[in-house]
Amino acid sequence: MIYPKQFEEKIEFDRIRELIKSHCLFEPGQERVDAMNFMTVFGDVERELKRTAEFREICLQEEEFPLQHFFDNREALKKAEVEGTYLLAEEVFALSRTLDSIKAILHFFRSDEEEKYPALGELSRPVKVFPFVSERIQKVLNKHGNIRDNASQDLLRIRRSQQELQGAVSKKLSQVIGRAQREGWVDQDAAPTFRDGRPVIPVTVANKRMLKGMIHDESASGKTVFIEPDEVVELSNEIRELEYAERREIIRILRQLTNDIRPYIPELLESHEFLSEIDFVRARALFALRIGARLPEVRDEPVFDWRDARHPLLWLAFQAEQREVVPLTFRMGAKHRILLISGPNAGGKSVCLKTIGLLQYMLQCGLLVPCSEDSVFGMFRGIFIDIGDEQSIDNDLSTYSSHLMNMKYFLKNASPGTLILIDEFGTGTEPMLGGAIAESILEELNHSGTHGIMTTHYTNLKHYATSAEGIVNGAMLFDNQKMEPLYRLQVGKPGSSFAFEIARKIGLPEDVLNKASEKVGQDHIDFDKHLREILRDKTYWESKRKKIRQSEKKLEELMARYEKELQESNRQRKAIVKEAREKAEQMLGSANRKIEQTIREIKEAEAEKERTKEVRKELEEFREHLENEQGAEEQRMERSLEEIRERAAELEKKRPDIRERASVTTVRKQREQEDREIREGDLVRIGGQEAAGEVLEIRGKGAVVAFGMLKSNVKLDQLEKIGAGEAEKLRIRGQSAVNLGDWDVGSRRIHFRPDIDLRGKRADAALEAVVAFIDEAIMVNAKELRILHGKGDGILRQLIREYLHTVDLVEWYGDEHVDRGGAGITIVKLQSSIP
Repeated sequence: MIYPKQFEEKIEFDRIRELIKSHCLFEPGQERVDAMNFMTVFGDVERELKRTAEFREICLQEEEFPLQHFFDNREALKKAEVEGTYLLAEEVFALSRTLDSIKAILHFFRSDEEEKYPALGELSRPVKVFPFVSERIQKVLNKHGNIRDNASQDLLRIRRSQQELQGAVSKKLSQVIGRAQREGWVDQDAAPTFRDGRPVIPVTVANKRMLKGMIHDESASGKTVFIEPDEVVELSNEIRELEYAERREIIRILRQLTNDIRPYIPELLESHEFLSEIDFVRARALFALRIGARLPEVRDEPVFDWRDARHPLLWLAFQAEQREVVPLTFRMGAKHRILLISGPNAGGKSVCLKTIGLLQYMLQCGLLVPCSEDSVFGMFRGIFIDIGDEQSIDNDLSTYSSHLMNMKYFLKNASPGTLILIDEFGTGTEPMLGGAIAESILEELNHSGTHGIMTTHYTNLKHYATSAEGIVNGAMLFDNQKMEPLYRLQVGKPGSSFAFEIARKIGLPEDVLNKASEKVGQDHIDFDKHLREILRDKTYWESKRKKIRQSEKKLEELMARYEKELQESNRQRKAIVKEAREKAEQMLGSANRKIEQTIREIKEAEAEKERTKEVRKELEEFREHLENEQGAEEQRMERSLEEIRERAAELEKKRPDIRERASVTTVRKQREQEDREIREGDLVRIGGQEAAGEVLEIRGKGAVVAFGMLKSNVKLDQLEKIGAGEAEKLRIRGQSAVNLGDWDVGSRRIHFRPDIDLRGKRADAALEAVVAFIDEAIMVNAKELRILHGKGDGILRQLIREYLHTVDLVEWYGDEHVDRGGAGITIVKLQSSIP
C-alpha cells in the first residue's frame, strides 16, 4: 500500500523510471519499466533482486551475451492469429531474427554448467525454442530477408522468365541507343534509364520525333524527353505482367507460411514476453552499475541496518562536479521502531528522509540500491509519506489542513508492517497547539506498532521520544565552531536547531536576539544549550575512544611484529649453527682426503727425498689454507650470532612491557564483565542506543539517569551497564547525510549566460567548453541554451550533438530558426534539474 497518489513524484522515483527506460533495447522492455510496482511478497522481491544482481555480473564479466536483435513482433503476431491474414516479408524476417536471439540467450543460460546465474536460469527454463518455425522461415527467406527464388517452383519460373526478358530489353536498348547516337539524336554519353519502371532513353526535344516510341517523362528544364522505344514496349509489358504474377505468388507463399506458423503464435508470444523480461532485467542491471548499486541482505521483517547508503539522483548530479555524497548509515529494529530526527534547517533532514523513502521503494520494486553490501534492508507492507506542501485552492485545503488529512489516513491505516515518513512533523499552525497534536499523533502511531522516520523542531516531541518505548531520537550534526551543518545523522540524541547561533552568524542584531531569548524563556534556551553540550561532549569522547582503539590496534600489531622478529631470529640462529656444522664436516672430509692422498703419493714415490719434500710442503700449505678459511668462517658466524643475540635481547626487553600493557587491557575487560548490576554512580546506556549516561538515583524498577545536563527517568530493564571496554564498542557507523556543499547557486544563476560561442575553437577544446557549459546550466536550472558553432563542414556540430545525446537532462536539441542562424546554432532545452 502506497500513499499518497503522488508518492513517486514526491520521492522522485518517476525520474528513476526514465533513467532505467533509457537503457532498454525496445518498447516492450520500456513498458515493463512503466509497469514496475511496489511488491510486498518477500519471495517476489528476492527473486527480482537476484535476477538484477546476476545480470549485473553478466554485464561486468561476460562479453558475448547475445543482444543483437530485439524486435517488437506482438502486433504482427496478433494480426496473424486471424484467419485469412498473412505476415509481410519484413515482419517474418523480424520474427526470424527475434527467434535467433531467444535461442542464443537460452543457449547462454542452459550451457551454464557452473550455475553462476541460477535465478536467470530459472527464468529461461520454461521458454521453448521453435525449430519448425525457424526452418520454415529459412526456406522462404534468405539471410537478407528477401524471398528466395526457390521458395516455390512457380516463383522460380517467373523470376527466370523476368531475367530472360530483361536481358532481351537491355540488348534491344543497346541497339537502339547505338543507332540514335550515330544519327546524332542523343548525346554520345547518354545511357538508358527507367521512368515508372519502364526502360527509356534520354533524347533532346529537337529530335524527339526522330525516335519512335512512347514519351514517359521530361527533364525539369524541358530540354530532354525520356522515350521508351517501340522495340521494347512489348517486352516491357511482358515484364510488368511477370511482376504482377511474382507479387501474387509471394503473397500466396507468405499466406501459406503464416498458416503454418499460426498454431505456434500463443507460444511465440510467450517467448516474446521472455525477451521483454530479459530487456527489463538488463536495463535494471545497467542502471545499478551506473549508480554503483549493490545487492544488500534482505530480511522478511521491518528492519533497518543501512551502511553507506546514497541518494542515487544526487550522486549522479554530483558526479559532474566531482563532489562526494556523504553516505547515510543508521540502524533500527523491533526495539526502536520510530526515529525522530531533529537539527538545524538546511542540515539534511529532508534529504535524509527522501533517501530512506526512495531506496526502500526501489528495493521493493526489485532494484539494487547504492549502499554497502553488508547493509540489511527489511520489508514493509506499505509506505506512507507526508513530504512537501499539499495545499489546494480547488479543494479548499491549507498547508496544515493537508497535513492533518495525511495524519488522519496514517492513523486509520498504520500497522506494524507499514513505514511512515513525515517531514517537519507538526508544523503549519500555532507551535504550542501543533506540538501537542503532533505528540498525540506520535503516541498513537507508536501504539499501533508501525515503523516511522520523522523530522521535527518541536522540543516536546524530543522529550517524548526520550522517555517513550519504541521511539529514539536522532540528530543532524552541526559544527558549532564553524557554524555550519555537517550533514551527518547521529542516532540516540536529539539535535538542536541552532536557531540563535545561525541568526547570530547571519548578522541579526544582538538586542533582537536578547529579546527573543527573554520571550522564549531561559528553560527552553538551557535545554537547547544542554543538547549542544551533550553533542560536544559526545564528539570529544568519541574522538578519545577512537584514539584508544587506534593505539591498542598499533600495540597489538607491534607485539605481533616483535614476536615474529624473535621467531625469525631463533630460526636464523639455528640455520647458522646448522650451516657451520655442515661446513665443518665438509672441511674435515676434505682434510682427510688430502692426508690420504699425501700418504699414497709418499708410498708411490718410494722414499724419493725430493718428491717426499714436495708432497709434505703441499700438505703444509693445504693445512694453513684450511686453518685460515676456518678462522674467517668462524668470525663471520660469530658476528651473525652476536647480531641475533643483541636483537633477541632487545626484543626480550620490550616484550614484558608489551605483555604488561596487553594484560592490563585484558584484566580491565574482564573486570568490566564481572558486575552487571546497576547501582548509583554507574555508567549506563539505553539498550540499542549509543549515548552514555550516569545513574543518579534508583527508584524501584526505574532509575534517574543524567545524559550530560539532561535528566531522564528510564526503566532498569531498558538500561545496560557500561564499562570502558564496553564503551569502546560503541561507535557511529559512518557518516549519514548528503553533503549539499557550498556551491553558490544564486550567484551563479545571476551571472549565468545561456549562450556560448565556439567559433574558432578546435574540436577537443570546444567539446570541453560545451561539457562545462551544460554542467553549469543544469546546476543553475537553466531551461534553454544556445550553442554557436558555425556551419563549416558540420563536424563540430555533429560532435556537440553526439555529446548532448548522452546527457540525461537534455530534453531536446535542434537547429535555430533559419532567420536567426539555422544550422550554425544548436538550441538545447533542459529538463528541470535537482533543486
